[in-house]
Amino acid sequence: MILLNKDTLKTLYVGIDVSSLTNFVCAMDFEGTIFFSQPFTNDLPGAESLVEKLYDTVVSNSLEFITIVLESTGIYSFHIANFLASSNSLFNFSSEVFLIDPKTSKNYRGTFSDIDKTDPQDAFVLADMARCGKVNQVPYKGSQLFALQRLTRQRFHLVKTITAEKSYMLSNLYLKFSSLCVSSKEDKPFSNLFGATSKSILTDFSPDEIVAMSDDEMISYIMEKGKSRFSEPSKNADLLRKACRDSYRLDKLAYEPINVAIATSFNTLNALEKNLKVIDKAIEKNVKGLCDNQFNILKSIPGIGVVYASRHYC
Repeated sequence: MILLNKDTLKTLYVGIDVSSLTNFVCAMDFEGTIFFSQPFTNDLPGAESLVEKLYDTVVSNSLEFITIVLESTGIYSFHIANFLASSNSLFNFSSEVFLIDPKTSKNYRGTFSDIDKTDPQDAFVLADMARCGKVNQVPYKGSQLFALQRLTRQRFHLVKTITAEKSYMLSNLYLKFSSLCVSSKEDKPFSNLFGATSKSILTDFSPDEIVAMSDDEMISYIMEKGKSRFSEPSKNADLLRKACRDSYRLDKLAYEPINVAIATSFNTLNALEKNLKVIDKAIEKNVKGLCDNQFNILKSIPGIGVVYASRHYC
């Protein structure tokens, strides 16, 4: 359990029920005294009015701290949560903003037997959760969390795009090298069909040209393009030649358009994968300082690195 504030008796507990147009706010103290319960427009003027109201309430009632709880409602809760978390006017009151899962507040609402689901009551439930210490998560970190969310979602988009491009590209590869695309893992000449060596061979040669190459020429080409990383280049050459011998042949007029299509897909994949590395570096930079203990625990699990550990927060 995380202690929400240093002194619960001197804290203003605020619950905000968020919608696209209106934020309904309930503010109370530890004794359950409700200072105000009213709507504010979900825009900049409304947020500024809310901050002014919170400031006046804290000062006039000799309180020292502010705890604010909102449900996470996607884009509608982002601006108000970020505005309150970064408000200079509330900073001197050690204000903390908590953006919680709606399931959490729904479960807590179930402890009340005579409460309806209305905006005022929903705001009251959120404020009461804060008052009773039922929020067991870290405070919202506004811009940092938003930046990380945008980056991880962009990464997800890039990965989906790469997968789609590879699937599309396979149709063209099959037309040119049918047996190579459907061969078993043991019969594939290269472990990565989309790697640098495979790219050079699949775009530079036709199946007949590969079959006609001598062993020395093929081995030399594979070692050059693979930067001498192949431990058994002669085996790779044999498997490649076999796959090319067994592949269907196209009309000569079809090879050039297919080569252009395959080369274009390879260039697209290279650009996407380059951008993926940029995103990964940005994620690693932005996640620092955001729940370090949890982040390090996740990274300690075998198979989970910086990127996948970062997704925990988004």
